[in-house]
Amino acid sequence: MPFWIPLTLLASLAIAITYFIYSYRRHSLGLDAPEKTVAVCVLDKQSNPIIGAQPGDDNEEYWIYVEPLDGGPKREFMVGIHYYQALKPGDQGTMTYRGRQFLHFALQRD
Repeated sequence: MPFWIPLTLLASLAIAITYFIYSYRRHSLGLDAPEKTVAVCVLDKQSNPIIGAQPGDDNEEYWIYVEPLDGGPKREFMVGIHYYQALKPGDQGTMTYRGRQFLHFALQRD
């Protein structure tokens, strides 16, 4: 068997693994993802207790569920308590996010 065939297969495997790691980090974890702004409607919000929280740490995490006004998939984002308390289901506005990380919500006033 020629030497270049296993070498080509190993090189292809290395490229595939590298691309998988890059894609996973960018799309699933949101690392190095571009910042995006989209008009959304808040569908729901939820708070979940954090099991094993230490004294002085937050004992709950806060989530909002949004849907783009132009259509698209519903998404969930973990937010701070100030956004959680300020937003209510049915609110519309412009949300800024990076990957899976929530950055800002600008409420649209009537």
